[in-house]
Amino acid sequence: MYDFAPASNATKAQLYDDLLSAAKALTQGEPDAIANMANVAALIWQFLPDLNWAGFYRVVADELVLGPFVGKPACIRIAIGQGVCGTAVSEARAQRVDDVHAFPGHIACDADSRSELVLPIIADNRVVAVIDLDSPLPARFDAEDEQGMMQLAALLGDRMVA
Repeated sequence: MYDFAPASNATKAQLYDDLLSAAKALTQGEPDAIANMANVAALIWQFLPDLNWAGFYRVVADELVLGPFVGKPACIRIAIGQGVCGTAVSEARAQRVDDVHAFPGHIACDADSRSELVLPIIADNRVVAVIDLDSPLPARFDAEDEQGMMQLAALLGDRMVA
């Protein structure tokens, strides 16, 4: 049994260190990408406050396909280059959006989402998936969140075998 929990008085830096340590422990030696994404989505949901969606979209052929997540039902397919997730893939870089309604071409899977952070997961020098975090709070994500999640994306890039 796994028992990971963030410390109630943790700083944001400690929270991300603990999240990364938990993700390393859960994914170590597990070759299945879907299993790893499922466990990491659950960890993100447990560790990060003020989210209404946390999960993954996988690059399949020329589009993004919904992967494991926690939250309300979501869009199943997103064209690469469209919305925040598709833009993260086409530009191969993080997208931190303070107000999703101001993002050109934003795809509203959940009308309650106000801000979003999307990070590409790179394996074999190509984007294979994205981590997508949505919040009902405007400007929920800052540079420290982006940096912490980039470390998590880098870890998963090394563990996306299947």
